[in-house]
Amino acid sequence: MQDTVTDTQTAKITPEIVAAHGLKPDEYQRLLKILGREPRLTELGIFSVMWSEHCSYKSSRVWLKTLPTSGAKVIQGPGENAGVVDLGDGDAAIFKMESHNHPSYIEPYQGAATGVGGIMRDVFTMGARPIANLNALRFGDPSHPKTRHLVSGVVSGIGGYGNCVGVPTIGGEVNFDAGYNGNILVNAMCVGLAKTDKIFYSAAKGVGLPVVYVGSKTGRDGIHGATMASAEFDDKSEEKRPTVQVGDPFTEKLLIEACLEMMASDAIIAIQDMGAAGLTSSTSEMADKGGVGITLDLDHVPQREEGMTAYEMMLSESQERMLMILKPGREPEAEAIFKKWGLDFAVIGITTDTGRMIVMHKGEVEADLPVPVLANSAPMYERPWFAHVPPQPVLPQWVKAPNGNLDALKTMFASPALCSRRWVWEQYDHMVMGDTIGRPGGDAGVVRIHGTKKGLAVTCDVTPRYVAADPEMGTKQAVVETWRNLTAVGADPIAITDNMNFGNPERPEIMGQFVGSVRGMAEACRVLDYPVVSGNVSLYNETNGVGIPPTPAIGGVGLIPDVAHMADIRLKREGDLLVVLGREQGWLGQSLYQQIICEKLEGAPPPVDLADEIKAGRLVRALIREGKVSAVHDISDGGLLVAIAEMALASGEKGSGLGVELFAYEGKLPVHAIWFGEDQGRYVVSVDPARAEEVIERARLLALPARIVGRTGGNAIVLKGEPELPLPELAEINESWLPKYMAGEL
Repeated sequence: MQDTVTDTQTAKITPEIVAAHGLKPDEYQRLLKILGREPRLTELGIFSVMWSEHCSYKSSRVWLKTLPTSGAKVIQGPGENAGVVDLGDGDAAIFKMESHNHPSYIEPYQGAATGVGGIMRDVFTMGARPIANLNALRFGDPSHPKTRHLVSGVVSGIGGYGNCVGVPTIGGEVNFDAGYNGNILVNAMCVGLAKTDKIFYSAAKGVGLPVVYVGSKTGRDGIHGATMASAEFDDKSEEKRPTVQVGDPFTEKLLIEACLEMMASDAIIAIQDMGAAGLTSSTSEMADKGGVGITLDLDHVPQREEGMTAYEMMLSESQERMLMILKPGREPEAEAIFKKWGLDFAVIGITTDTGRMIVMHKGEVEADLPVPVLANSAPMYERPWFAHVPPQPVLPQWVKAPNGNLDALKTMFASPALCSRRWVWEQYDHMVMGDTIGRPGGDAGVVRIHGTKKGLAVTCDVTPRYVAADPEMGTKQAVVETWRNLTAVGADPIAITDNMNFGNPERPEIMGQFVGSVRGMAEACRVLDYPVVSGNVSLYNETNGVGIPPTPAIGGVGLIPDVAHMADIRLKREGDLLVVLGREQGWLGQSLYQQIICEKLEGAPPPVDLADEIKAGRLVRALIREGKVSAVHDISDGGLLVAIAEMALASGEKGSGLGVELFAYEGKLPVHAIWFGEDQGRYVVSVDPARAEEVIERARLLALPARIVGRTGGNAIVLKGEPELPLPELAEINESWLPKYMAGEL
């Protein structure tokens, strides 16, 4: 739009212009009724981004309201830039996850980089210093011609931005699936640390207050980024490259330091990141929350390009920009701080008692809109949907057994599904800031809360194949998987953020996936007392009418009271016994074993028993804190044998760690179902032989099955009746796929 219409005062609003702004005819009629007149072009642009799916959540709000969002430790739930939870001792964690899917497909480096930058701004705008980043990445089939290029660009973008800013990337996930061939997912999560008495909000309360712009100059990059993120792709998606923002991590670092220095004073009344929809969303949302009007004079906006129109400035999504409302008279103090850090500073407006957002440019009124209407008038749809009928369970004996269980393990470990992600996370600085004590590759990343004995554990997870088969159960499983990951390092799970990635909600089957997913999340979070405090919805993730697999990524945060009692997955002592805690049913439906070894994927995903999850979680955390287990790993993708092999490989570099002698299974289920079934609610713990019976007895007192499955020692995985599998061989198999693939050798 900005390329074809430059006279924002006289431009005629045609049906074609309306459609190009992403508004449907009935939505435009709604706008005409609200305004009582035809909008100016700038006003149309403003409403188009505020009513976009990306900004308004018009298809999802009705369902998101059903999620549990409060709890004893929740300071701020959804509705602000990020969620806030209490960590005790005056400390608070501020965190959120957000998508940058569409931009990353079009321009992978900048799309991923600006996703990282944007989520960090959501966190530090509330007064927190970012202390950890995570990401959840999903790419297409490795054989797809675009996949290698997209992986390279996205990983470089994440590393390039996060490393330069100096915030460690300590965890995440990377998946490959043909369902993402036309629409990859890049979900970025950030966690920050603040003091409970120094949390900043976005409500601009008060009249006659200066509206201050800080950070980078405004350019033409990212215009209509929110609208682009609210539409499907087609064969011409590459043409949307100009809507992708361009980031500068060094400016972001300066902005963090300047904002935190400014926050140490009492000059700030409200602050907001200029994220999606830029000046438009930040000004209208701040004014609405504060119950005030706001007048902007765009002549004062720092600009890096000549001849920018009001339309372009209001819709630009240029990065590294913030909007502040200051106490009157504090402008010189603030300007001195931001100039010291080499950043732009400008007073661009004032809060008023008019209740209207008035935008001036070159002496002309470019927009005059009622703030409450602008911020709250987007249509809220209850879109048609139908419930997904879960498939029937697949019995273990229906799935063919492998030639050998260790051969199956090798095949699975060499696959894109289970190969080591070291090539990815070694490009990220995960030790910067000096407080990382739980590195990538384990169940959860852990950072010490600086200057204390406490640790913050963070993780993100979802299994899309489970959600595709049964959206409700699959999302319930995603929530409890993060809960188990936190538990496995010794953390008390506190709260989650989510990133709901789905296709076109105007199709009832897609909307049904979303509804089922929200229901599953709500039930799990209520029962586990694990509320949702922030999140993001990303819809229209499809190309030419083909949607992605439903992917509700869950980010979890937990607290380790004393990092001296923290666990990890590494086997540490010869002669320890491995005990599996939890119910074993040999569940092979929707399993990696079924997908990779049997070359099919069918049946229901494994069921989740929330009561068992709570019992097992409490037991595991107690055992960790009592020092009665030396290693812990939750059992997830690939089942028990995969979990044990991961523990063995983690115990030393390149297969130099501790091997395991596996004991023969003597139960009634098929042996391959025991080793590869993906039954939920289970953990493997490594214990001193003298304590094994105590651990088993404590589980039985909770009505939880427990049994000894192996003994640590040697340098191989040993299973009676099969050739032993040396750890160096398994490590080579596991570590080599991704580097070879990225080098073009596969």
